Amino acid sequence: MSANIVIGTQWGDEGKGKVIYLLASRADVVVRAQGGNNAGHTVANGGETYKLHLIPSGILYKDTLCLIGAGVVLDPKDILGEIHDLSKRGISFDHLRIDPRAHIIMPWHIALDGLSEQFRGNKDIGTTHRGIGPTYMDKYERSGLRFYDLVHPEIFREKALATGKLRNAIITKVFGGEAIDLDKVIEEYIGYGQELKKYMADVSVLTYEADKAGKTILFEGAQATLLDIDFGTYPYVTSSHPLSAGVCTGTGVGPMMIDGVYGVAKAYTTRVGKGPFPTELNDADGDYIREKGGEFGTITGRPRRTGWFDSVIVRHAVRVNGLSCLCINKLDTLAGLSALKVCVAYKRPDGETIRDFPPTLEGLEGCEPVYEEFPGFTDDISSCRTFEELPQICRDYIARLEELCECPVKIIGVGPSREQIIER
Repeated sequence: MSANIVIGTQWGDEGKGKVIYLLASRADVVVRAQGGNNAGHTVANGGETYKLHLIPSGILYKDTLCLIGAGVVLDPKDILGEIHDLSKRGISFDHLRIDPRAHIIMPWHIALDGLSEQFRGNKDIGTTHRGIGPTYMDKYERSGLRFYDLVHPEIFREKALATGKLRNAIITKVFGGEAIDLDKVIEEYIGYGQELKKYMADVSVLTYEADKAGKTILFEGAQATLLDIDFGTYPYVTSSHPLSAGVCTGTGVGPMMIDGVYGVAKAYTTRVGKGPFPTELNDADGDYIREKGGEFGTITGRPRRTGWFDSVIVRHAVRVNGLSCLCINKLDTLAGLSALKVCVAYKRPDGETIRDFPPTLEGLEGCEPVYEEFPGFTDDISSCRTFEELPQICRDYIARLEELCECPVKIIGVGPSREQIIER
C-alpha cells in the first residue's frame, strides 16, 4: 500500500542493491526507471551472490512484477545474456516487462562512446564505453531506436538503416574509425527483438494500475545523485537523471504517487572514474578501506577511489531528492582504523567556509574539506542486529551523520549479506 524510491546519495556503488533487495521482499512491483547496463547491483543472499545490470532486483522473488521503464536505455544483447545466465540459476522471468518507449543501445553507440573518449584525450569523462551517452544523445536528437521498433522488424530495419548511415559517417569521417556493417547488425538485432518481444508492455499503465489496486511498489535507482546530468559534478556525470524526480519521468507516473525516498550512502565515500572528490584518500587509510570494503567496480572491476564520509554532498542529496531517510552501508568496513573523519564543510581558496555543495566544478576547484574527527573502533559489528548492540562509538558516529545530513538514518549495513542489516 505504498510506493517508495531507493536512490544513491554519493557517486554510486553505495550498496543500493542490498537495500533494494531488502525492500523488494515486501514489494509487489519493482521498477527500474533510468540508466543502462553501465549500472550494477550486487545482491548477496543465502550464500548466493547475484550481479544485476539491467534486471530489477525484484526478479529474485518469483511473484514480483519487474518493470523496466521508458527512461532506461537497453542493450538487447546484454539483457538477453543476463536473462540466460540467471535462468540457468533457476530465476524465472515470467513477470518481467519492458516499456516499448525504452531506447535501444546499438553497436554504433558503443563505437562512438569509445571514439569520443579517445578524442578527448586526458580530458575524457571516464565512461564505461557501453554506449549509454550516445544512446541518450540520439533520444534527445529524436533519431533513436526504441524497444517497440526492435520487436517490429520492418520498422526497425528502416529506422536503423537511416540512423546507422549517419552514425557511420560520423564514425569514419569525423573520428577515422571503422564503419559498422549495418545489414549484419540489423539482422542480428532483429533476432534479439524476437526473443525479447514477449516482455513488451506499457510500464506507465502497469505501475498506475498497481498503485490503484493498493499494491506496494519499489522504484530502484541506478547510479547516484552526484552523477545526475544536472545536479551532479558535470561533466563527470551519467547521461540521465538518477534523482528521485527521474523516477517519475522515467516510469511515467506522477509525483503524488510517491510515499517515501530512501537515500543510500556508504559510511565513507567512493567513486569510479574521473572528476572531483574533495575527501579522497591517497594514503594507507584509503588503501585499507578499498581492500577491506572490496571497492572494485561491479561492471568494470576498476578500483574505486576512496575517501572519508562527506556530509556536504549527502546533505545536497537530501535536498535535491527530498529524502525521507538515509541508509548507511558498510559501517563494518571502518573497523580497524585508528580514527574516523567526516567532512562537515568546505574551505574555499579565499578562506570562506561553505556548507552547501557548489553547483559547478569551478566553484568546487580548490575547496578543501573541513573535518570532524572521531575515535576509531576495532569491534566486529557484523553480527549486530539492533542499533543498541553497536558500540557506543558507532552509535555516536551515526548520530552525528544524522545531524550533519539533516536526515534520519533508518537502515545500517554491517556486512555484505541481506541478513547483516539493522533497521531502526
